[in-house]
Amino acid sequence: MKSNINSKLTIIFLATLFFISCGNENAGTTDSVSDNGIVETHSKGQADVVDETSDPNILQVAIGSKDHSTLVAAVQAAGIEHVLTNVGPLTVFAPNNAAFDALPEGTVDNLLKPENKADLANVLTMHAAPGSFDLDALKKEARKGRKIYTATGDYFEVKVEGDDVFVGGAKILGTIPTSNGIIHVVESILSKSEN
Repeated sequence: MKSNINSKLTIIFLATLFFISCGNENAGTTDSVSDNGIVETHSKGQADVVDETSDPNILQVAIGSKDHSTLVAAVQAAGIEHVLTNVGPLTVFAPNNAAFDALPEGTVDNLLKPENKADLANVLTMHAAPGSFDLDALKKEARKGRKIYTATGDYFEVKVEGDDVFVGGAKILGTIPTSNGIIHVVESILSKSEN
């Protein structure tokens, strides 16, 4: 009888330790204060997972690039970090800082305003295509006269001019493979007028 009670207490103790070791219930969330002073909690999903042994995902690569600080700030302002950390595969056409700087004055600042969060998310999501399209795959799409379908439902033409590849009129400057897809660094922002 005493052994049975000790076994039950041991199981309860181990279960308690397990739940405590799982961490804070707010892990994976961020808090912000709204304009009316209310604290709002937002989950960033897998974007909050810290893993230093796996190959970096699209978001982690972008965060590590000094040439994509504006893109990262925009992704965070739009609250779509989870999109770039999902399993994928995903192809992202990542405008560099110079691409954002080339926009008309005030465009980026206006998009970063909280009231324009949905518009910002739409602009950024337009730069993501489901599937994994390396340069060879993009060239193949161009040869077949196909367009690239993005996560917003938009289609962008792929063109090859010599050694250069363009998507929606944006020249690809470089390509980076990641654990969940491919990043193509582009020199300009994709827009619906280009598709």
